[in-house]
Amino acid sequence: MRSAGDEIAGHASRMLGAVTVTVLMLATCWGVEVLNYADEGTLSTEYGIRAHSTGSIWHIFTAPFLHANLDHIMANSLPLAILGFLAASRGLGRFVTVSLIVIVVSGLSVWFLAAPGSVTVGASGLIFGYFGYLLARGFVEHRLMDIVIAFAVAVLYGTMLFGVLPGRPGISWQAHLFGLIGGMLAAWFTRRRAEAAV
Repeated sequence: MRSAGDEIAGHASRMLGAVTVTVLMLATCWGVEVLNYADEGTLSTEYGIRAHSTGSIWHIFTAPFLHANLDHIMANSLPLAILGFLAASRGLGRFVTVSLIVIVVSGLSVWFLAAPGSVTVGASGLIFGYFGYLLARGFVEHRLMDIVIAFAVAVLYGTMLFGVLPGRPGISWQAHLFGLIGGMLAAWFTRRRAEAAV
């Protein structure tokens, strides 16, 4: 049986890990964007998701860290930091699993459903994924803190749901919608794994 001191130490360790991984993720996005900007967007063209191109299907893993321009990365940075931190607060192992599920579900949907030849980049699929994960986690975990976080996220970022609707030029509704779905699936999947380990 763990003591109160062990619980506090474990919680502090998870928070430090969440801060660290969030800072690293943002630093990676910004570092890549600086290089991309200096190279006039070549990285986005070469490593974005090019719909229906078999040679670029693995770019589902690089596209979330690329952005079209500085406005794009600035718009994504704050929600990525907040939602990423909250998603990482349950531990780094679970966060990596959640992120991979979101990246694969969101990225493959873009690859299959976007207009042929179009190139998609940006962290918004991850952002919608973390949003969906945090909402669903409140329902599937049945912990008071998760429910409070889900409610707060819904209040603060609920208008994001309009981003899953098609029709806005230059916006990948596929990445948004399937990122959201991927996040909800990740909440269920990571819960089921935790139950199986008990």
